[in-house]
Parts: sequence; C-alpha cells; structure tokens
Amino acid sequence: QVQVAESGGGLVQRGGSLRLSCTASGLNFDDYPMGWFRQAPGNEREGVSCINRSGDYTHYANSVKDRFTASRDSAKNTLYLEMNDLKPEDTAIYYCASCMAYGSSVRPGTRGLYWGQGTQVTVSS
Repeated sequence: QVQVAESGGGLVQRGGSLRLSCTASGLNFDDYPMGWFRQAPGNEREGVSCINRSGDYTHYANSVKDRFTASRDSAKNTLYLEMNDLKPEDTAIYYCASCMAYGSSVRPGTRGLYWGQGTQVTVSS
C-alpha cells in the first residue's frame, strides 16, 4: 500500500519562506520524475515543478520561477520544495506526485501517480 505524506506548510507573511517535504512508503521516488502541485479554493490543480529522476533538471511553472527550488534526496526518499518571496497568490494546498513536463506546463505523471493529503500554505498580505 502506497502512502504519500506532505509536510512543512504553515502561515507566513508576504515575502516569507517555507520548506515543504514529501515522503512516501511503498513508492520509490527515484523511479519517476516527481513534482509539486497546488490547488487553491475554487481553482484547478496547478503544476508547480517537476524534477527529473537524476535531480539535475527541474521544470518550473512561470508563476514560481526564480522563487521556488525543488530538490530530491534519494537516500531519504524525500522531495523538497524551498519557497521564497511568498505571495498571497501562493496560498493553496500543496501536493507531491509523479509528474511530466508538457510544453510550458507541469502535469501529473502517467505512472506511479499517488496523492497524499497535501499541506496547507497560507500567505498573508
């Protein structure tokens, strides 16, 4: 049984920073490109980043480019998302899942796709 768990969310002021983490049991992150996604109330899910299997290339959504940095630790089977210069429009529930870059966007992967409960990020103005 696969279980995915995101953590690290919270309430921060505009311009603040947070570091999200994602771990899994029953799923080896190294087998897939892995991404971060977010969904705000009333909005569709948005792909934020997609890091390749080796961890040496990451595709970012234009909305977070130069502010967010994704990384992966194979030894810990953990993904990270370092978020800086946060804005109120970054407020959402953040999820990790397998991914693929499709043109300029990040989409859920076609293999190894499992969703956790997400972690809430709230940015106040």
